[in-house]
Amino acid sequence: MKIQLSPISVALLALFFTLQVQAQENFPFGQNREIISPEIHADNSVTFRLTAPTANNVSVTGDFLAPGEEANMIKDADGVWSYTTHPLPSELYTYAFNVDGLQMNDPNNVYYRRDVASTLNVLLVGNGQADLYKVNSVPHGTVTKRWYQSPGNNMTRRITIYTPPGYEKSDNSYPVLYLLHGMGGDEEAWMTLGRASQIADNLIAQGKAEPMIIVMPNGNVAQEAAPGESSLGFYKPQFRLPHTMDGKYEETFHEIIRFVDSQYRTIPEKAGRAIAGLSMGGFHTLHISRYYPNTFDYMGLFSAAIMPDEKIKSKVYDSIEETLVTQKNNGYTLYWIAIGKEDFLYQANIDFRKKLDTMDFPYIYRESEGGHTWRNWRIYLSEFLPILFKTR
Repeated sequence: MKIQLSPISVALLALFFTLQVQAQENFPFGQNREIISPEIHADNSVTFRLTAPTANNVSVTGDFLAPGEEANMIKDADGVWSYTTHPLPSELYTYAFNVDGLQMNDPNNVYYRRDVASTLNVLLVGNGQADLYKVNSVPHGTVTKRWYQSPGNNMTRRITIYTPPGYEKSDNSYPVLYLLHGMGGDEEAWMTLGRASQIADNLIAQGKAEPMIIVMPNGNVAQEAAPGESSLGFYKPQFRLPHTMDGKYEETFHEIIRFVDSQYRTIPEKAGRAIAGLSMGGFHTLHISRYYPNTFDYMGLFSAAIMPDEKIKSKVYDSIEETLVTQKNNGYTLYWIAIGKEDFLYQANIDFRKKLDTMDFPYIYRESEGGHTWRNWRIYLSEFLPILFKTR
C-alpha cells in the first residue's frame, strides 16, 4: 500500500529526525565514549578519567596525595585523560581536577561536598575504616533540620538533629551528644563531611554505641543557618564571621539545650549529656563545659583550639582555671582529648594538657597520625561514640 504524504507532513518528519539526531549528539551516551570516573578497583586503587581533548595539561589533586601535591594525568588517542593511584587505605576522599590551571569538579561524578566556599568531589574506598561511613543495610536514624528561637542572638536559628533508630516508635528517653563543627563550618558540616549519621547508625547496629540523640548546631552566632539556607539567600560562604570565638556562642548555648530538652525525650541531667567538637568546636566544647560546669558528664576535644585571643574581652573567658577546678570538683565521667601529630594546634594541646596535669584534672589522651583533617575527625567520632553513656 502506498502512503501519500502532504508537503507539510514531510517537512514535520524532516524536522523531527533532525531534532532526534541533535539530541543524540548532545546526549552523553550517544556517540561519545562512556567515561567511568572514579573507578574503584578490587585492590582499592582508583582510576580518575576526564575527557578534555583540547587541553594541554590535566592533573588530579586530592587528600589521597600529600598536601599540595598533584598527579599528572595521561591523555589517550580519544582525548581522555586518566590517572590510577596505588591501592588506597579505606577512607572517604575528596578530589578535583586541574585543567590548564583551572580547577574543576569531575563531570562524571555527581557526588560532592561543600567545605566552606569550596566544592569537591568525594569517593569512598571501603574494606576498612570507611565501612563505618557507608549507608549500610542496618536500621537508620532520622535526621531533621529544625529552627529554634535564640533571644540572645535576636534571631531564629537552624539546627540539625539526629534521633536514633526506633526513636519514633519508642517511649524511651535518650542521652544527647552536642556535636560542634569547626571554623567555616555550619550545622551541615558533621552530616556531609563528618558522616555523623552513618557512623552512629553503624555503631549502634553493631552494639558498640548506645542509642543517642546527636545535636549539631550552627556555631556561627552571626548566621541564621548554613549559606543558602537562610533569609539571606545564596551568598558565598566565608571562613571567619563576626562573633567568632568571642564568647557569644558560649553565653547563648543554654538556649540550644533548653530547646532540645523541650522538644525531645532526653535525659535532662549531666549524666545524659555529652559535648564534643572539632577545632573551633573543640574550643567551644572546652569553654562551654567549664562555663556550665555541672551540665555535661562527657567532653570530647578533637584537634581543639584552646585559649581565646588575648584581645577578646568576655566574661566567658574570665577565671578559666577556677572554672576548670569547679568542673573537676563537680565530677564527670570522661574528658577526651585527641589530636594529630602534624596538627598546627598540636603544641597548644600539649600545653593545655600540662595545665590539666598541674590541676590533677583527669583526662584521656588520643594522639594520631596526620593533621587538621576530616579524616582524623571522622575517626575520633567513631572512637568517641562507643565510650559515651556506658555507666548510666
